[in-house]
Amino acid sequence: MSGYGDLSEEHMYGDGAEERTFAALPPAHGRGFAETWWGQAWLKALEDTALDGQQLKTGRRYAREGAVGAVSVRPGRITAVVRDRDGSSHRSDVVWQRLSDDDWDRFLGMAVERAGHIAALLDRDMPPHLVEDAATAGVELLPGIGDLEPECTCEAWDHCPHTAALCYQVARLLDQDPFVLLLMRGRGERALLADLAERTEPDIPAGVPAAEVFAARDIVPPLPEAPEVPAEAGAPPHLDTEAAPEPGVDPAALEFLAADAARRAREMLAEALAPGHELQPPTIDLTEHQDAVRLAADCDDRRITGRLAAGSGRRPAELDLAVQAWRYGGAASLSVLEEEWTPGPEALARAKDALARAWQDEDRPVLRASGANRWTVVGGGAQLRLGRDGRWWPYRKERGAWVPAGPADVDPGAVLER
Repeated sequence: MSGYGDLSEEHMYGDGAEERTFAALPPAHGRGFAETWWGQAWLKALEDTALDGQQLKTGRRYAREGAVGAVSVRPGRITAVVRDRDGSSHRSDVVWQRLSDDDWDRFLGMAVERAGHIAALLDRDMPPHLVEDAATAGVELLPGIGDLEPECTCEAWDHCPHTAALCYQVARLLDQDPFVLLLMRGRGERALLADLAERTEPDIPAGVPAAEVFAARDIVPPLPEAPEVPAEAGAPPHLDTEAAPEPGVDPAALEFLAADAARRAREMLAEALAPGHELQPPTIDLTEHQDAVRLAADCDDRRITGRLAAGSGRRPAELDLAVQAWRYGGAASLSVLEEEWTPGPEALARAKDALARAWQDEDRPVLRASGANRWTVVGGGAQLRLGRDGRWWPYRKERGAWVPAGPADVDPGAVLER
């Protein structure tokens, strides 16, 4: 990214404080002073604070005309000489309170917890969630109303055209490099990156002599204690920020998927730690077609279920029917809804025997074969479907279509009585 940072000089003082001096910028005819959201937040703090709007207009005009000289940025203060139209000049300063050491400690601790924050800063970016997370940690990075205090040799008691022009010019610098903002808050780029590097360096333990390792080759250490299953799955990250998402990205859908992943991870951990888990049958891997139904069964947002329907090649009504089947018996129930299969001779003989023994003669319904694995009750609006596992699934007719009516059972008579 090209920017005005290439025109700056850096100075270090004896107390380790940094100062950066930026050469005077060219006139800004026909362009805004801030394009980034953090640059605009800087100007909003200025414009919400100043009592005289005319002074701001004049200062904005001075900045556009290139009347602001070199800008010096150091912790807690920015300074420049601003030239009036009559040729006179004034030294103008804007003071902003530095963050305390405790504030910086909280900010750095928050930043190292999320690699994305560090990557954004290194890319000269300040995403909204970085500022929001900092605020949650008790650190306000951006100025608020009344935070920018003016000082000028013209002796105005409020923001004058000179301090206003300085603030508008600084907005151009902030657009290109958010480290300018952080330097005003008390930490320059070098110091900040050094602190981050110190906190992210891995703690490498001292090595072990090879002879000791070889001598202990047959010693198997005890397994660590099994972790406890959390009482509930973790909450998903909040993705609805002030920044607009990239085209095609739905924050609500991403939050739903993250919550689903956390819930499934907790269920898998609970299953792995349950007594006798090694004797349980292996988990069946779902196809994308099946997983779309599983996701929809846990979702109340019609926008998301609409996307699941389209992605799985179903109409919304077809997905609703699949969800109904899923809630009765998962993938096995969904298979009975969507697939018709032909039992082999042995499976078919067992099915007919089960149908023969399910009722006394006087209670026996009249059944008509309606497919390879389906028997319909004549005049009853009910149907039995045989699953591949030998269980029977009840269906009923609604508005001319067969819909799932309940869970499965090995007894076809018990299924119809529900």
